[in-house]
Amino acid sequence: MRLIRLYVRVMGQLGSDLRLGALLTAANVALAVAAFAEPVLFGRIIDRLTHMPAGGAGTSSLLGLVALWVGFGLFSIGAGVLIALHADRLTHRSRLSAMANYFEHVLDLPLAFHSSNHSGRVLKAMLEGTSGMAATWLGFFRDHCAALVSLVVLLPMTLFLNWQLGSILVALMLVFTGLTTFVLRRTETLQGEVEAYHSGLAAHASDALGNVAVIQSFTRAKAEKEAMHGIIRDLLAAQTPVLSWWALASVATRASATLTMTAIFVTGIVLHGHGLATVGDVVSFMSLATMLVARLDQVVAFVNSLFLQAPKMQEFFDILDTVPAVHDRPGAKAVARLDGNVSFEDVRFSYDGRRPALDGVSFSARAGETVALVGTTGSGKSTTLGLLHRAFDPDAGTIRIDGEDLRDIGLSSLRHNIGVVFQEPMLFARSIRENLQVGRPDATDAEMLDALERAQASEFMARQPDGLDTIIGERGRSLSGGERQRLSIARALLKNPPVLILDEATSALDATTERKLQGALEAVMEGRTTFVIAHRLATIRDADRILVFHEGRIVESGTFDELVAEGGRFAALARAQFMAAEPVADYALAA
Repeated sequence: MRLIRLYVRVMGQLGSDLRLGALLTAANVALAVAAFAEPVLFGRIIDRLTHMPAGGAGTSSLLGLVALWVGFGLFSIGAGVLIALHADRLTHRSRLSAMANYFEHVLDLPLAFHSSNHSGRVLKAMLEGTSGMAATWLGFFRDHCAALVSLVVLLPMTLFLNWQLGSILVALMLVFTGLTTFVLRRTETLQGEVEAYHSGLAAHASDALGNVAVIQSFTRAKAEKEAMHGIIRDLLAAQTPVLSWWALASVATRASATLTMTAIFVTGIVLHGHGLATVGDVVSFMSLATMLVARLDQVVAFVNSLFLQAPKMQEFFDILDTVPAVHDRPGAKAVARLDGNVSFEDVRFSYDGRRPALDGVSFSARAGETVALVGTTGSGKSTTLGLLHRAFDPDAGTIRIDGEDLRDIGLSSLRHNIGVVFQEPMLFARSIRENLQVGRPDATDAEMLDALERAQASEFMARQPDGLDTIIGERGRSLSGGERQRLSIARALLKNPPVLILDEATSALDATTERKLQGALEAVMEGRTTFVIAHRLATIRDADRILVFHEGRIVESGTFDELVAEGGRFAALARAQFMAAEPVADYALAA
């Protein structure tokens, strides 16, 4: 039943092409009727010939049967060509549409989903899931629909032609059904395990290819190859029993078909000897048996293909059924440009529902202020700012911007008003121009070059052979770490948002470039609310306020000098970082 439900859902993915699918189904029914009628008419023609008297009397009625027989044959050829042509077009169109819908859905899923699901698995589910659906659609409309109609609807009608010979064909169908059901039950769980190995293989390969530099640097190539061969061995060990069962089913189907042909021929001769069947009946049933055996082969191939593709398509639908945790509330309003007044009110959040990542965080930032967040790794800094641009929503409490609950503002317009510079630059394997236009597609060349200059990127831009059209490779690998980060900063500056988030934005820069960029960033921060996550405390010396996080709570708050004077956790962090011989307070004054 699960396989049937999956099949019905796959057919439902035709979407706007569902009407064309219905027309192709009707055409397949007509094709099956024509294919069934041909052997029956041929048997009638044989009977007329065997009983036709000498001299050609009754030729006109015979010619009528021949014309009808030829007409059905020509109809089968023409209908087959048209069905195949439209089935191909429908399949390719629907596959690309399903792929686009999946891609759009995955891009809207929260970061928590992408953190727990390897990108290789997500990509594999899209490619293999849509390919499996395409194979199912194409097979159904080209062959399997007509085959199923022939076996399920038309086969029982042979009992009205000759119940003795028809019973043999019905028995063949029952044996086939029982055999297929048995094999399906024996292999369903096994095929699920096979698909798990396929997913593991895709994830491992993607992980290795994405970290080739590390593999080569640490001479891990041999180990990675052996690990891949190990996965392949496990996959083959799981796949072989499944293939063996289906090979047995195929052989058994062919054997039963041969026995059926023999039984019909022998039984037909006996019935003819007793006057219970004509020569035309025997010829008709031999042709029907040949056709139905071919249909059985098609159905076996269809069920086998559907069975093998089912786990891939199920994985596709599992991801498609994942509901985005972050979405617009009913009535969420769009805003043009925010002022940037931000407040957190007793905000609580947990990633796993057990250990709190944030526990009662409350603070406010006026428009134009610069607020720095410091603390040890895992203290809640990045989680706090992730909540601000709604990478996820809080479990309790409220976050407001300009007095409005973030969830009452349209997600798109909220993120349009917030610029983020991540610690990892996260660049696309595209041109510099396309990377800059991510946040502002209508930006001119002059505006992009100005943003690059303000991000201290003019020098490396001058070295690019194609200027803004230079392709920077996967994740910007053709650039140095500092160049990638400067390009990421320029991208955020070009967006010109009222709220700016800098998550260790200068961590990949050398000290000289960092000092230059710090001055540029200070000019850019003017007039906009800026949140800075920094481990190098010297970079937040002039912040309006510093929030010190510890285990998901704000434990200290104040200016740099105030916090150093308190001698608390911030002062300890500063002392550990600067390792100065003089007291931290003396360092603060010197800074």
